[in-house]
Amino acid sequence: MTGFGKATLNCEGKTIVIEIRSLNSKQLDLSARISPLFRDKENEIRSLATKMLERGKIELCIYVEKTDNPTVSIDENLAKAYFEKLTALSKQINNPKDTDIFAQMLRIPDVISTPKEEISENLWNIVFEGVKTACESVNRFREEEGDTLSKDFTYRIQLISKMIDDIKPFENNRITELKKKLIENLENMPVKYDLNRLEQELIFYLEKLDITEEKVRLRKHCAYFMDTMKENNAGKKLGFIIQEIGREINTIGSKANDFNIQQIVVLMKDEAEKMKEQLANIL
Repeated sequence: MTGFGKATLNCEGKTIVIEIRSLNSKQLDLSARISPLFRDKENEIRSLATKMLERGKIELCIYVEKTDNPTVSIDENLAKAYFEKLTALSKQINNPKDTDIFAQMLRIPDVISTPKEEISENLWNIVFEGVKTACESVNRFREEEGDTLSKDFTYRIQLISKMIDDIKPFENNRITELKKKLIENLENMPVKYDLNRLEQELIFYLEKLDITEEKVRLRKHCAYFMDTMKENNAGKKLGFIIQEIGREINTIGSKANDFNIQQIVVLMKDEAEKMKEQLANIL
């Protein structure tokens, strides 16, 4: 599920920003961009984010926005040696250009460096809690989205349940029309038929087209879906239930033998498919 969390920390003269973005994904895909200052703690940061966020395409960034007392080291002896050599070389080749040897010297590796800074236990504890805070913000964002999805699922399940009732009038008419059509076809044939045998065959045929059991199972699946929504981390379970709902709808469609029922089945399939697409993303 989608979400965003941010924490801004001020400690030991540093301003540290933690940002976490989450996009929909069936698995956990965590990418981290962490300031070199906290690189040694990356495993612990990843472990915490994985535990709290569980799933999604996660982008985690930790960077130092400002430092009150930045530390920079200049190797003066090395700088002087380079400067003297470059100046002498420039004179030797009679360089006609007005070259800024000092600027060139500063670009040489190892002349200027930033010493690795060791983080204190206090700073690390504050950053660790900051990652927690950002993860909690992401989860709150997800919960708000989950509430919206829950209302949408409830609406669609109720719609499917109502459409089961809408099938009943056409189901009764289907039997009457089927019997009438068979008798008309037999009467137009130049042969005699046994009415008792016709009734037996008709009953057998109608048993194959009976959708009572499918409707009962579909109602139970819908009720089970509603109950399961109240559970925590039920995304996969809801996905299995919607598959069963889809199977029952398909079976009703294959046994319908009526245009009006088929239209209702198409509408139920549409609602179930919309739910299935959303369920692929929730926890």
